Amino acid sequence: MFETNTFGVMAMVRAIVPHMRERGSGVIVNVTSSVVFNPMPFAAAYTASKTAVEGFSEELSYELAPLGVHVKLVEPGYGRDTNFGTATLALNDDNSFPARYRAQFGVLMGGLPEVATELEDVAEAVLRAADDTGPTLRFPAGADSVANARKRAELSEEAFLALAHQAFGVPKQ
Repeated sequence: MFETNTFGVMAMVRAIVPHMRERGSGVIVNVTSSVVFNPMPFAAAYTASKTAVEGFSEELSYELAPLGVHVKLVEPGYGRDTNFGTATLALNDDNSFPARYRAQFGVLMGGLPEVATELEDVAEAVLRAADDTGPTLRFPAGADSVANARKRAELSEEAFLALAHQAFGVPKQ
């Protein structure tokens, strides 16, 4: 997971930055996931690999700005066209917890009906990010990602974690 999601991104950056530095301009758009602000059960390694890219990219945005290079993040939500749900279920012998999570997913999204990020949502967010020369770093992609990012920003840490525990059916610690 880290080889592809994290170290692959770092290798790409290492390869392209010298060319951008030489030109004095450029935009790096890294794609992470809405799990960075809305972690979910049974996805710890995936979440960690995407969160590492978030930190790496934010740091790069500070380092590369004086060189005229912008760094942006696109954060897609759940994609129906992926096998993420099936793979998550395969990791758990007792499918009741993931099923319960899926049933409560809308709680974290403020009661939105079952929504997902479509390929077009990601493409549009990448285009917006690539064209943006302002200070915006993060571009949630898809209605679910936008709603989750908003919910995380609106609530205190304590309130968000209480909501997440409720949605996942996990007792509070």
